[in-house]
Amino acid sequence: MIRCLVVDDEPLALDILEDYISKVPFLELVKTTTSAIEGLSLVQNNGIDLVFLDVQMPELTGLQFLKIMNGKCDVILTTAYSEYALEGYELDVTDYLLKPIAFDRFYKAAQKVLQQKQHNTPLPLPDSLSANTPHNFIFVKTEHKIQKIYLDDILYIEGLKDYISIFTKSERIITLQNMKKMEDVLPSGRFVRVHKSYIVALDKIDSIERSRIQIADKIIPVGDTYREFFFKLVDNRNI
Repeated sequence: MIRCLVVDDEPLALDILEDYISKVPFLELVKTTTSAIEGLSLVQNNGIDLVFLDVQMPELTGLQFLKIMNGKCDVILTTAYSEYALEGYELDVTDYLLKPIAFDRFYKAAQKVLQQKQHNTPLPLPDSLSANTPHNFIFVKTEHKIQKIYLDDILYIEGLKDYISIFTKSERIITLQNMKKMEDVLPSGRFVRVHKSYIVALDKIDSIERSRIQIADKIIPVGDTYREFFFKLVDNRNI
């Protein structure tokens, strides 16, 4: 299920989108609101997957909302003005619906979100290979195949905008996933996130100097958010 929020200062627009969402089996409406400020709070605190967002609103415009939200979830813009489409796509929205919105066009946009989420989701592991159970490999989707990667071979993982790179002893593997999902799949006793863009294999660290980690010939920064936890983890393994 994709958890949805609708933000629009027009009550009629809210009613129409609420009705449309109720007709799509993979969409779940969390709330509708005429307040952009309330909408931002809901995105930050309520596990929203998708926002249907009006562009022209009195408190914040939809484009300002997007910039503040900073990629927290998927967004489909809804507006009567087509001139905002280009800027919306530059801010990485999933789709752009021009009012009045026909149901078939709405459904097509929702399908796009569903397909992206299915494509970016790591393959589920059997119970015997869950993230909380020791295992020695993972499967990831690459462009043309599903690839098995042994955990012992992973040096570090680097996250970029729409994909991640898994660096092993012998190759770089690119997959359309996000860092949070990869972090959840990897066993925490062996891998640790040290930066918004990096996860490292603890046993592959060659040295640590100040806030820089060296693994093979790669220097990896330790981000402020992750520094305290990382160094506590390292201290607990000191002899």
